[in-house]
Amino acid sequence: MIETVRAVLSQAADYRRQVGRPYITLSYAQSLDGSIARRRGAPLAISGPMAQQFTHQLRALHDAILVGIGTVISDNPRLTVRLVTGPNPQVVIVDSQLRTPLSAQVLRAERGPWLATTAAADRGRAQALERSGARPVPLPALPNGWVDLGALLDWLGAADVNSLMVEGGSRIITSFLAQGSVNQVILTIAPLLVGGLRAVESPLATPTGHSLRLANLSVSPCGDDLIVRGELAGQG
Repeated sequence: MIETVRAVLSQAADYRRQVGRPYITLSYAQSLDGSIARRRGAPLAISGPMAQQFTHQLRALHDAILVGIGTVISDNPRLTVRLVTGPNPQVVIVDSQLRTPLSAQVLRAERGPWLATTAAADRGRAQALERSGARPVPLPALPNGWVDLGALLDWLGAADVNSLMVEGGSRIITSFLAQGSVNQVILTIAPLLVGGLRAVESPLATPTGHSLRLANLSVSPCGDDLIVRGELAGQG
């Protein structure tokens, strides 16, 4: 499957030049019942060693990787490529209020993270994060105060980011799917039943009222896990 992804992403630069935004891969791991954590703020190791290695291969193939601030606070991830040989993607954090901790591991990376934020964020906080290596990027806000993801994608396209890997958490996953910005979904399904926090928090539908459906589907075993890949027809 990784060769299929590699072939698709080889066209990402052409895609960005055509639409002005990166090609977006939504990738995350869930249990059989759709859980990505036991509860919000309580991380859970879901995928096995082979699937984790596959995820790092995906990271190495993308120009940038994006998570929400909730994931940074609860998981404190590095978001680097470690289990395979390859370049680290540029880290992008959706952080409307600049809550990224100064102790976050992403601030220790070779390239500091880009923090997608809003005008409501504290200026002193922005300066402190800049001194720690981050780059706050002020963007328009939605009525609820969250970063406008459309504006963020336009900014990333202008910054020559050809491909973007979105890893989570649940609010980010739901927001990207609801907005219709995702090009391909790569889902790791682990043989677990958790009964916890669902990956998708609210009902999703196309403008005609139909559920979102994956096309060009492929399914591959990966150790004890299952990797499912598909494209969202008409999205992007």
